[in-house]
Amino acid sequence: MTEAQPDSRDGHGVRSLEVRWIFPGPLAAAAAGWFGRFPARAVALEDVYLLDPHLPGLSVKVRGGRALEIKAYRGSPGLLEVPGRARGRLEYWQKWSFPCDPPSQGSGHPSSWRMVSKRRRISQFSLAGGLARAYVPGPDQEPGCAVELTEFRARDEAWWTLGFEATGPADALRSQLEAAAGLVFSQALPYGGELGLDHSMSYARWLRRWPATTAEPDQGTGQ
Repeated sequence: MTEAQPDSRDGHGVRSLEVRWIFPGPLAAAAAGWFGRFPARAVALEDVYLLDPHLPGLSVKVRGGRALEIKAYRGSPGLLEVPGRARGRLEYWQKWSFPCDPPSQGSGHPSSWRMVSKRRRISQFSLAGGLARAYVPGPDQEPGCAVELTEFRARDEAWWTLGFEATGPADALRSQLEAAAGLVFSQALPYGGELGLDHSMSYARWLRRWPATTAEPDQGTGQ
């Protein structure tokens, strides 16, 4: 979700706990306003994901034309549940990032890769003194929980996603994410909707399902 730490090439990578929801269609102004109560950094970039060959448990992409990012799925500790607001699948990931040269102009991308153009709003949450607080994150990954609301396009179709990514000490990942979720979902979603399991998935899973994923989001998710 955020830039990999400079030491992510030391062989250990960056450990994270994540949950994400993905919906078809453009991002509604009501959803953007709901998230806008937190300070956030705006980022626009193009990520290119490897689709073929399929590598079970791995997500491979070129981030912004300048970093090769590899993520390995490390299992799930269960669900994030915020009653009446959100239910999502928690996933552990290990991430490595390596500098790479951007593709030459006009080179295009083979059919085995999928370009995803993103416009992201990212807020960082830190659990200090038992309370979560939000602030504008820097360009590098920081301990705590990053939360992003992102509009993206793939194959000329509009989608949007809300994602949480906690990093830092392994024994604090879940508490960091749950504290951020508690603050984000303390205000009801637009139209009183709930984010459900049907739309809870990583980009890697969404890419394997798409274009089969055509279901509309639940009423009230900001569509």
